[in-house]
Amino acid sequence: MAPWGTSANVRNVAALNPYSHVPLFEQLAEILRGQIQSGELRHLDPLPSETSLVQQYEISRDTARRAMEALREEGLVFTVPHRGTFVGPRPELPQVSPTLTRAGYQTTT
Repeated sequence: MAPWGTSANVRNVAALNPYSHVPLFEQLAEILRGQIQSGELRHLDPLPSETSLVQQYEISRDTARRAMEALREEGLVFTVPHRGTFVGPRPELPQVSPTLTRAGYQTTT
């Protein structure tokens, strides 16, 4: 990793301020929230992976996870295991039980 203040980190230093009273995960969530609200990230667009965020912003994986969790709690994104995190509310899956019942199958939960 390049030291602070080098040209490789100018964007990162400007984007996240490690000296701010605002926690890094909240700063990152605000950046991603802004990208969603501005339309830079659109409905069903994938968000960067945790690994990408860790490398891009030079943060811990926990910080990246907490930022994503904050956005999930707000309903701005949803996560599909082993696929990624996407913009928007989680799509509703069709109900299978009524279709199976009409076809003569018995369903239980």
